[in-house]
Amino acid sequence: MDNQLIKATRTLWLTGDRADLKRQELKDAFNYTWRLYESLFEVINNEAAYYSKPEPLRHPLIFYYGHTAVFYINKLKLGKYIDQRIHEHFESMFAIGVDEMSWDDLDSRHYDWPAVADVKAYRKQVASLVNRFIDTMTLKLPITADDPAWVILMGIEHERIHLETSSVIIRQLPLSDVSPHPDWQPCQDYGIPAENQLLSVGGDTITLGKPESAPTYGWDNEYGEQRFQVDDFKASKYLVSNHEFMVFVKDDGYRQPRYWNDEGKAWLAYTQATMPRFWRCRNGQWLQRNLTEEVPLPLNWPVEVNQLEAKAFCNWKAEQKQSSIRLLTEAEWYVLRQCIEEDSPAWQEPPGNIELAWHASSCPVDRFEHGGFYDIVGNVWQWTETCIDGFQGFAVHPLYDDFSTPTFDGKHNLIKGGSWISTGNESLKSSRYAFRRHFYQHAGFRYVESSQNPETMTTLNIYETDELISQYLEFHYGDEYFSVPNFCLNGVKQCLQEIQLTHQAKALDIGCSVGRASFELARHFEHVDAIDFSARFIQQAYSLTEQGEKRYTIRTEGDLVEFKSITLDALGYAGIANRINFVQGDACNLKPQFSGYDLVYASNLIDRLNDPKQFLASIHQRINHGGYLVVASPYTWLEEYTDKAKWLGGIKVNGENFTTLDGLTETLIPHFELVAVKEIPFVIRETKRKFQHSLSEMTIWRKR
Repeated sequence: MDNQLIKATRTLWLTGDRADLKRQELKDAFNYTWRLYESLFEVINNEAAYYSKPEPLRHPLIFYYGHTAVFYINKLKLGKYIDQRIHEHFESMFAIGVDEMSWDDLDSRHYDWPAVADVKAYRKQVASLVNRFIDTMTLKLPITADDPAWVILMGIEHERIHLETSSVIIRQLPLSDVSPHPDWQPCQDYGIPAENQLLSVGGDTITLGKPESAPTYGWDNEYGEQRFQVDDFKASKYLVSNHEFMVFVKDDGYRQPRYWNDEGKAWLAYTQATMPRFWRCRNGQWLQRNLTEEVPLPLNWPVEVNQLEAKAFCNWKAEQKQSSIRLLTEAEWYVLRQCIEEDSPAWQEPPGNIELAWHASSCPVDRFEHGGFYDIVGNVWQWTETCIDGFQGFAVHPLYDDFSTPTFDGKHNLIKGGSWISTGNESLKSSRYAFRRHFYQHAGFRYVESSQNPETMTTLNIYETDELISQYLEFHYGDEYFSVPNFCLNGVKQCLQEIQLTHQAKALDIGCSVGRASFELARHFEHVDAIDFSARFIQQAYSLTEQGEKRYTIRTEGDLVEFKSITLDALGYAGIANRINFVQGDACNLKPQFSGYDLVYASNLIDRLNDPKQFLASIHQRINHGGYLVVASPYTWLEEYTDKAKWLGGIKVNGENFTTLDGLTETLIPHFELVAVKEIPFVIRETKRKFQHSLSEMTIWRKR
């Protein structure tokens, strides 16, 4: 690789003493990365190849050639750093469609792609604009996520990602479409590797997550903090080599369903695969396709497979060894990564086949050793058991709110360690990239032997996108609107101002919805039973208690959404969540154990019951002498919830108006005395500009 281009491989420090020097570093990083990306596309030797789809689950290469350029314009425009676009049509056409598709969800639309020459001319215009922008933008040190320089770093790191993903697609072009290039020379070291073996690794408590004060650029999913306990385990000394994987292939592993999970079986049925994607077998000779050439299969290089193939191999290996063999988790990789003290960009020399420092291909698995293990970083990415998710405190960057969130779906698994072409942020210890399990990168794997369930070393807290549930999460835990206090907090506060209890041992929040009032009651009561008829609502509160965090999206306008996150720590509930028992149940058919309460809190419930009088007539049996019942409701009686014959009020009785308060009094007065009546306002957000503003009448009753 040309020495000038190698300068593009390291991510920049955000810190420094002189803004003028940092400005020049940014320009160099932009231009070097830009040139490196273009040099990759120079291996394509004819224009028609730009429009073919060697990877049917992705766009043709012309898209990716234009995509990294329009990214700069779209982000600078979104951040209001520039006023004018360069080419509105390009900046729409090349903007989206990056994430790989599923094999049963192919994009068969026809695109009228522009000529390669037109895209090259556009890229020159973008490069000129970005250079001028770097020259004139405000620059202070250290660079933070709110600075214009962060947008430039985002663009640089984004192009580095596509340097890698585009190389995988180019690797799938017919050999006739590519030519060797002096900047992309592969390793020439072939041979037979040493036999792999399992080495013992001591367990550890690992804290994952990049601090906000870190001196290097990070993507949103890297920030926050999560702690995991990793038990002792054994890990393979080497990455699984072509030689080791060949035994699985020759043992007919691709045709044995017992080694494949359901997703793997479906992928096999679609692809009819019998070997790894980059292997070839012609006339009894095994070959491997590299970037621009086919070579005799390098048995001492790491095998490159998708996660489904890696899992099947582990299941086969487990059967062979009669032990618990699986892929490593993200946390276990971090335990291994502790063998390497330094991190890019601080290291003097890359400690593995990474950052294009050695080869434009993989190399033997026994070349780069640390602490007894080889290729902890570099050579090929390592598939993990871990589905990507955000750490505690995860928040999207407003200029790239869909970088990570679409992958928080349980279908994208993390790859760790980087590959030979991983540059910039990709080569950092903190980097977190994930792909669908059926997809290919320059990725292989190492296996571990462990009895620890990998689910204990991962989290999966996807964004709630159901509009009704998200609306209620925002109602309970979100922002205040139009200076109206949070209904759940204000309701509990108002009722507690009126009641006088000698002891506060036990409360029932009936109709608790997604649980905010339950948490507030737990501040004052030793135990809270929180019950709702909707299991989906209860699940939100329960998962917040279990995971300490809940994420959801709320609509802003049309198809646009805002990403929200709430945590027990931020709400001040971390120390009291264990006082609450969230249960799904029917207010009109409560089980006997739900009794002995000092307070029953029924908020916005009675006008949604099929028989509110039945509930009210029997609730006194569950309340201690001198205890209280609180009923709050806007009295929006609807026949879809309650037969009109069972409405408590809002009707004519003997020709006279009969209010719900009249009905409550008539039903409750045999066992309760009315203590107070209050109006509690609330606002429910539907979209950024549409809200419901209502009043709930709160009546407070003391049991005689």
